Amino acid sequence: MLKWLIVLVATVVVVGLLQPRLGRLLAPGGLRFRFRGREYAFPFGSVIVFSLVAALIGWLL
Repeated sequence: MLKWLIVLVATVVVVGLLQPRLGRLLAPGGLRFRFRGREYAFPFGSVIVFSLVAALIGWLL
């Protein structure tokens, strides 16, 4: 269970940092809002997709 939580948190951080560069690649299901002139994104849909891909790669290795 802890391993899944670590993968999920790491994926949220990576996707959140790469979000401006990924643009249309992100899956729907995320939240975006502006606060004090800055846009924040919480890409929940992409996190699930990318964590499943990471889990599949880990399982295959």
